[in-house]
Amino acid sequence: MNSAADLLVTAYEEAQLGLDEGGIPIGAALFDRDGKLLGRGHNRRVQYDDPSVHAETDAFRNAGRRRDYRDTIMVTTLSPCWYCSGLVRQFGIGAVVVGEARTFHGGHDWLAAHGVSVTVLDDAACIDMMTRFIAERPELWNEDIGVPE
Repeated sequence: MNSAADLLVTAYEEAQLGLDEGGIPIGAALFDRDGKLLGRGHNRRVQYDDPSVHAETDAFRNAGRRRDYRDTIMVTTLSPCWYCSGLVRQFGIGAVVVGEARTFHGGHDWLAAHGVSVTVLDDAACIDMMTRFIAERPELWNEDIGVPE
């Protein structure tokens, strides 16, 4: 099995793709318990003009159908928002790896309280990417997290 930091590399690559496309730099990937990649994606709210395409939902959709998600690991560069935390709970994803939760503290504590294994890496590259993005594009960031003008 790959380490949590190894799994984060794929999600970080996705976040960079989102940034390069002019979108919000959040990436995610869904793996099985053995570290096999099932699906990857990034926040595409801007690119698709669709507020529901968060990184975690994109990775989840790209993974395709499974009968059971308990043995899967959702890896995301940023603490999952309530929408994406709900996805994890709805489908019983067993573990979540969070790149960072300094720039945004989403629902990962709630997930842990409901039996999901949560690992927060406090990854410097993820923190740097989001810190720079928030400073450069505060209006887009606030739109993403639901803060009115």
